[in-house]
Amino acid sequence: MKIFISAGEPSGDLHAANLIHAIRERAPDAEFVGFGGPKMTEAGATLLYPLVNLAIMWFLSVFLNIATFLRLLAQADRYFRDEKPDAVVLVDYPGFNWWIARKAHARGVPVFYFVPPQLWAWAGWRVEKVRRFVDMVLCSLPFEPAWYRERGYPNAVHVGHPYFDELCERDLDEKFTTSQEALGRPLLAILPGSRTLELKRNLPILARAAAKLTRSRPDVRFAVACLHEKHRTLSESILADALADAAVDGLPSPDLEVFAGRTPELIRVADVAWSVSGSVSLELMMEALPTVILYKVRPIDLVIARPFIKAKYITLVNLLADSELMPEYLTSKDVSDDLVGHAEKWLGDPEAMARTTADLAALRYTAARPGATSRAAEAILARLRGPAPDDAAYRGPHSRAVSLESVEDPGAA
Repeated sequence: MKIFISAGEPSGDLHAANLIHAIRERAPDAEFVGFGGPKMTEAGATLLYPLVNLAIMWFLSVFLNIATFLRLLAQADRYFRDEKPDAVVLVDYPGFNWWIARKAHARGVPVFYFVPPQLWAWAGWRVEKVRRFVDMVLCSLPFEPAWYRERGYPNAVHVGHPYFDELCERDLDEKFTTSQEALGRPLLAILPGSRTLELKRNLPILARAAAKLTRSRPDVRFAVACLHEKHRTLSESILADALADAAVDGLPSPDLEVFAGRTPELIRVADVAWSVSGSVSLELMMEALPTVILYKVRPIDLVIARPFIKAKYITLVNLLADSELMPEYLTSKDVSDDLVGHAEKWLGDPEAMARTTADLAALRYTAARPGATSRAAEAILARLRGPAPDDAAYRGPHSRAVSLESVEDPGAA
């Protein structure tokens, strides 16, 4: 069995690697090839291109890299033609992955979407592409299958979010967390995002907010959690410029340190957090950490995006709760005062802190169900191996069928 996987972001690379392990547990002879990152390579996949290096956002960035995307698309198409894989698995990364789906479908290769893009939030019209090119959608959120069914696509099953699997299996560096706790002062974790552009756009506001909070709470220290050393170097440069500007305005210098590869540990020991929007919000929920969510964009990008945004919230935690448990700001403005206000409230009012923590813990109890990766692996293999003759099944764009009744739905309880 040969499976092609396409993942274009660090989080998708991790989800894909875990899916590889889960499929291999059930099908030891399975081979994996595709686009992704180092986690997929560590899991034993043959990487045709490190697509995570192109974890980019917005229209201009895509345009500037169009030649690379076209070359990769042609490479994938040749692979589908010559190697005839048994399946293609797409992991998030909408845009490019739609074209991969189109090419695979044209070559008669079944297509699965694991951790699908949130079409219900901003691009509902793209469900037509799902109907045409995707054999099965392995949904992360419990309300997604019904949304697809209402739009004429029955081949969606809720497997859960794989991020919860990773969090349950993660080992923390206890020596590091102990050393941080021993400092004995309130800690505010700053999570500036996993993409370079996110750092460049959001970190200046987060740095200014840190300087402003230091003015009213000089006892608070700050820890910036970066994905890797390259981002750490970039963050230190951005912070130096931003804090120099803040000093010109008379703001004090915050007690701030930048870390690489310490995000889980810093979330564990922090008292509050400021975070760029992303799947990390699920980790923040797991730790019941009071958090403000920021997503800074250019004014023109916000103008273009606003008409397409259909969801009530941009944060996964708030979507799961159907309530703004994490105050969120999708903005083109400097909202550093708002960030400071929330932090001051939580740090200065134990009852407010306790209420927010309790709300997040309650949501964790109902929403954070592990096992998504295993359920996804079982669904993919069931589809590829085919149902028993008397199974109740549905059919996707290709000829084989799979019984959804054979795949446990964690949202059915």
